[in-house]
Amino acid sequence: MLRTPALIAIAIGALVVTATPAVSAPVSTAGKPPSGVVDALQRDLGITEDQAVNRLANEARGNSVAPGLRKKLGDRYAGTWYEGAESTFVVATVDPADAGEITRAGAVARIVPRTLAQLTTVKTGLDRTAPPAAVHSWAISPQDNSVIVAASDAAAAQSWITASGVDAAAVKVEQSAERPRLFYDIRGGDAYYTSEGYRCSVGFAARRGTQLGFTTAGHCGATGVTTTGYNRVAQGTFQISSFPGNDYAWVATNSQWTAPGVVNGYSAGILPVRGATVTQPQGSVCRSGSTTQWRCGTVTALNATVNYPEGTVTGLTRTTVCAEGGDSGGSFISGDQAQGMTSGGSGNCTVGGTTYFQPVGEILSAGGLTLVTAGGTDPPPTGCQSYEETYNGSLTSNASAYQPNGSYYQATVSGNHAACLDGPNGADFDVYLQKWNGSSWSVVAQGDSPNPDETISYNGTAGYYRYRVHAYSGSGAYTLGLNRP
Repeated sequence: MLRTPALIAIAIGALVVTATPAVSAPVSTAGKPPSGVVDALQRDLGITEDQAVNRLANEARGNSVAPGLRKKLGDRYAGTWYEGAESTFVVATVDPADAGEITRAGAVARIVPRTLAQLTTVKTGLDRTAPPAAVHSWAISPQDNSVIVAASDAAAAQSWITASGVDAAAVKVEQSAERPRLFYDIRGGDAYYTSEGYRCSVGFAARRGTQLGFTTAGHCGATGVTTTGYNRVAQGTFQISSFPGNDYAWVATNSQWTAPGVVNGYSAGILPVRGATVTQPQGSVCRSGSTTQWRCGTVTALNATVNYPEGTVTGLTRTTVCAEGGDSGGSFISGDQAQGMTSGGSGNCTVGGTTYFQPVGEILSAGGLTLVTAGGTDPPPTGCQSYEETYNGSLTSNASAYQPNGSYYQATVSGNHAACLDGPNGADFDVYLQKWNGSSWSVVAQGDSPNPDETISYNGTAGYYRYRVHAYSGSGAYTLGLNRP
């Protein structure tokens, strides 16, 4: 994997410019979106000021009701997205009888032949089959009701799809010249330097208990690598790092550093982070990076898998936001909601391109972290939609179900097993991670608080695992999100 040493960054065009620390700037608390965000959306999406303002408002409402609609539709749910200059909220289902429920929620109903669960099964099948170099990425497109494979060689892609054994009718191949690569030496807020001689950037401030730190890209440093800040003052140590497979990391900082919960938006000013609600496909998103600064676009796919030369990464979000070398690791944000950290992409900001980011929700869950927000309040739960796999079901009180799909899975390597249970309001649902010990299933991790929602993060060795979802009290539908090593 090619990296850019800080001492020769100028030679390859990936130098990160040191910026004024975000802590020194005031945070806006006004309800109206910052003018810099509106201006950037006008510029990059080609829309008017009124359309930009309406778009942000519509997306905030849509993002808020999306998790509830997904739960109500259950196994009939087929995805959500936005359409048009002002982001009309669209919800898909396989059952025409759901149209009234969708309309009452303020969305447009679309009837499609495949559920999101069916498309997820197809994508999972592709994830488990090694791709040829000609295949660049693949992700579910709810608006196409298909899994879209981007490839430079359609024949090679079709052969790979056939070899995977998935339903080929649910897959579309699109011609692509993007060849994703990693971006290095970027800033989401401020530049930092690693003890290995590389320069990267802060994503979002996050804490583990009382320990402050920040998220960043996993390819920036391995566990144990130390950092200094933009001012070369001793800063922290990588305590969590995952790449490839994932592309996230968390650096624990020392007492000389504070966390204001903001993003440097360059022309948009200093922007507050107030939560981490996931924006839906075709929703607006903006990125801060040191090379091309503040850029905006739309989300085109959630849970994309990208075949980098350095290894495959799953669970990324694909966007139309442009980026260039030196923009890797920067903050992706939608309105005031943190989305993730720049991973890589293709193209540039002259001719356009595709950029992927690692959703921030995954490392928050896997690392037991809490996002630091402006004003110091914890953000509300974000649901389980940012996990690599999701499974839906329904339980009556005191009943149990096993996932994935009533069975188990094999982990061939050691690593982190993370799960997120989103249960019905007013109920008490629990989740247990079990491992096969050679003669029986034993519980190795559990989430059993007196609440409907739970999370699990467990570092385990290779073996066979399954999740037990239990309705301790109450009944209703649930969603289980999970990540495997």
